[in-house]
Amino acid sequence: MRTIAHISDLHFGREDPVVAEGLVSELAALRPDLVVNSGDLTQRARRSQFRAAAAYLRRIPSPQLTVPGNHDVPLFDVARRFLTPLTRYRRFICDDLAPLFCDDEIAVLGLNTARSSTWKEGRVSLAQIGAMSHALGSVPSGLIKAVVTHHPFIPPPGDEGAGVALVGRAKQALTVIERQGVDLLLAGHVHHGYTGDVRTYYPSVTRSVVVAQAGTAISHRIRREPNGYNLIEITADCIRITVRRWAGRQFADYDRVRYRRNGGAWERDG
Repeated sequence: MRTIAHISDLHFGREDPVVAEGLVSELAALRPDLVVNSGDLTQRARRSQFRAAAAYLRRIPSPQLTVPGNHDVPLFDVARRFLTPLTRYRRFICDDLAPLFCDDEIAVLGLNTARSSTWKEGRVSLAQIGAMSHALGSVPSGLIKAVVTHHPFIPPPGDEGAGVALVGRAKQALTVIERQGVDLLLAGHVHHGYTGDVRTYYPSVTRSVVVAQAGTAISHRIRREPNGYNLIEITADCIRITVRRWAGRQFADYDRVRYRRNGGAWERDG
């Protein structure tokens, strides 16, 4: 079994220090096999915010896999936004914009969906889709495969018309995701935690792919729900996603969803 702590949208510059300390303590006690951070480490991509985020990440368990979010691209510094949008992210956080974690049970690939040309929307490029196909194709067979982006592939259940900024070129990316046997998609951005199957939103996809969205882990920028993160337990035939939410003094279980493999397909259990 492998355990992934899926955190997102830290937004340093707008972080809640009490919740931040609570998350450090919880992750130190849990010691997950991998910590995934699905973007928006900073509020405005300032040096001080990236320094604070980097110092914070050094306090939580490793290994870690991190991707940038749209807030990690400068907003008001126009020259930096369009000429060197992720220089500070690469300097302070991670130089690799397509990180790959692989052991003998899971393979997790990160993709950068943050773009200078948009304010909050994001997308994957055709070159990224090709690189994703190559990277996932090189993973040994039999592993559970996951892809991490900042922008989500599906909207919150019941909010299909709410204008949520889904990742651009999702259909093209899902063609590769389906072909390469990806089992799990992790993302953030909307500060709302939920799970689902991509087939509910993309009928052309025939293979089940589980989606796990994380809320904002430690920032004041909560929307409709408390701070939270996902604790994901993975075996060859089961993906269990536990939503852990801030309960005033510590994180506590809020919801738990389990998907079981049935004849090669992932089906929600209960």
